Amino acid sequence: MAFTGWLQVALLLGAVLAAAWPLGIYMGRVFVGERTLLSPLIAPVERRLYATAHIRPEIEQGWLRYTFSMLALNGLGFALLYALMRLQAALPLNPQGFTAVAPDLAFNTAVSFVSNTNWQAYGGETTMSNLVQMAGLAVQNFLSAATGIALAIAVARSFARSGARTIGNFWVDVTRATLYVLLPLSVVVAIGFLVTGVPQTLVANVEATTLEGAKQTIALGPVASQEAIKQLGTNGGGFFNANSAHPFENPNAWSNLLSIWSMLLISTTLTFTFGRMVGDRRQGFALLAVMGAFLIAGVCVVYAAEMSGNPLLTAAGVDPSSGNLEGKEIRFGQALTALYVVATTGLSCGAVNAMHGSLTPLGGLVPLFMIELGEILPGGVGSGLYGILVMAVLTVFIAGLMVGRTPEYLGKKIEAREMKLAVLALIVLPLFVLGFAAVAAMLPAALSSLANGGPHGLTEILYAYSSAAGNNGSAFAGLNANTPWFNTTLGLSMLFGRFAYVVPVMAMAGSIAAKTKTAQSAGTFPTHGMLFMGLLAAVILILGGLQYFPALALGPIVEHFLMLAGKTF
Repeated sequence: MAFTGWLQVALLLGAVLAAAWPLGIYMGRVFVGERTLLSPLIAPVERRLYATAHIRPEIEQGWLRYTFSMLALNGLGFALLYALMRLQAALPLNPQGFTAVAPDLAFNTAVSFVSNTNWQAYGGETTMSNLVQMAGLAVQNFLSAATGIALAIAVARSFARSGARTIGNFWVDVTRATLYVLLPLSVVVAIGFLVTGVPQTLVANVEATTLEGAKQTIALGPVASQEAIKQLGTNGGGFFNANSAHPFENPNAWSNLLSIWSMLLISTTLTFTFGRMVGDRRQGFALLAVMGAFLIAGVCVVYAAEMSGNPLLTAAGVDPSSGNLEGKEIRFGQALTALYVVATTGLSCGAVNAMHGSLTPLGGLVPLFMIELGEILPGGVGSGLYGILVMAVLTVFIAGLMVGRTPEYLGKKIEAREMKLAVLALIVLPLFVLGFAAVAAMLPAALSSLANGGPHGLTEILYAYSSAAGNNGSAFAGLNANTPWFNTTLGLSMLFGRFAYVVPVMAMAGSIAAKTKTAQSAGTFPTHGMLFMGLLAAVILILGGLQYFPALALGPIVEHFLMLAGKTF
């Protein structure tokens, strides 16, 4: 592992923190309704939207009404996106003349983009028209990210308030997340991508002549604008099938740096916003420290594994000095490829600049494990914050049992109701990951989609369902997921992985908001120190990781030892 590689990683993470601190303060002001730098420009638009939709921003909602509003918006978004894809052939802005998307694929894709997963069982440039890309997929990129931010802010309010019956107004929160945060950032980042060479046009394609004299059709489209919200909203769905490995989505080292910075920015920012909202910035720092520790540890493992090379390729005569280069883009380098791999899976983004199925077994284990830890390191936009807060609640409950005191977090007593709801949320991911993966591993219709057998084939199945239920969206490759079985079961995994998880979390937020804050005493367990951070990391590993260990042992772990023994399937 080269010093220059680690220097690139350190400088990029430093740039994320440098931007996240002031942005966290800004977002804190936005969601409490204070005046900001953009208020003169955006506030009139915001008021007009409320008037048009008959929304009274001063009226707040309890957790049940807040959650119902969220489900209604996302249900409507699903229906509209599904209709756009099914009617694609009859709609304008379809210069390629694409036909209607098949029902099972349309269901899978609509659920995918509404749930912020962006799993793609299709090639974007060969399946979706410009209208569907812009008015369908891009709109859901904004709305799904704004939904996540709104939910995280509502959960943060539950800890900040005392004896409250409301947690905010969903329509106000999602509007402000879109107008004040996502749209301005997307404009800036889209311009940045344009500068680095990412195209932005409504032209469908161009003709080129190769060196041999053959004709080649090169797909184009409004890529830069899609790429900006794809990264900022941790959506991950690419305009092109190759995603961020495609030279039009990610043409050079500068665009790669901007991609990683963009997808890390808002999730990191929300920890600072949380600290500001609860009146103790140390609480946000503690959560961010745990997130960062897992992220950096993952980068270390992937970077080391990939730089060690593949013994099977070395035995075949491939020079191992540059490490394992299969499935990677030379223009990005090993260090920033490793950071991208770990960030995109720890974030629930799902964008890829290298093929995860071509990583070494240990290198491939890390992104799979990061997803299975709950997508909270640092997690998706919004979902990462409320996800790690669920883990924090569990941590203080366990700490309370250890010392014989009533568990408290930020002055709120954690009792049986909150624990039941937290555990209910946590069982959703393993239920759909291990349940569907077990069936798929035995079902001929599913096994026929595999390009590989043995432990690698099992990893492909496990990764697909982990990515879907975890709302990540990246794939391990080698799996033909565009079949009725996978489109349906992965769609259900995405649907329940997002919404069956968030409903108990919101119920927990409502219960916590109603509790009266208690003053700290000498016996209060501090939740900003090293002891709490260590316990939180342990809880994440135990609850998030051990339940998957048997499956991982049969997949990437056994494949690693087979590779060392010079064997393959």
